[in-house]
Amino acid sequence: MSLACETGRLGAGRCQASLAAEIKTELRWYAVFTLPQNEKSVVKHLVLREVESFLPTWETVRVWKNRQRVRTVLPLFPAYLFVHIDCRQRGRVLECPGVLQIVGNGRVTVPVLEAEIELIRCGVRGKNMHPYTELAVGRKVRIRSGAMAGVQGLLVKKGNGLKFVLALELINQYAAIEVQAEDLELIAD
Repeated sequence: MSLACETGRLGAGRCQASLAAEIKTELRWYAVFTLPQNEKSVVKHLVLREVESFLPTWETVRVWKNRQRVRTVLPLFPAYLFVHIDCRQRGRVLECPGVLQIVGNGRVTVPVLEAEIELIRCGVRGKNMHPYTELAVGRKVRIRSGAMAGVQGLLVKKGNGLKFVLALELINQYAAIEVQAEDLELIAD
């Protein structure tokens, strides 16, 4: 807490404490790198610390050796999750067991774009987003309408449909979602 002192007309000193709430704080999304296979436990610890987090998941069917099919929920980006914090809450995140670091370049944490988080949320909610591990080779496109207008990515063809590949360059991960061709526009190189 800092103190700002002013002198009134009568010369009497008047001190005012500026509260932290008065300082404009902006909540932003950050990627958090965790120990492998600890994403869900980190989310539980973040809930206890009252930190908003988002762990995008997808559902897959695995076939075990005994030919039994099991539905499994896995993280969309292994060893990564997202937190919605201001810069002063970094310590609450970093002290969670299983958290290795908040992703950034060197000492500075770099926020993830709100539009990218919203695209991931919509894709996960609609259960039509899955990890994309293949090398993303294709034309750069931009979504031109809807809630995700302006988000840029790569266009790839898979089967009979088109896929929009969102590249989260900060964490070097990719996710694909089905799109209609009329919702996209080509970005000039």
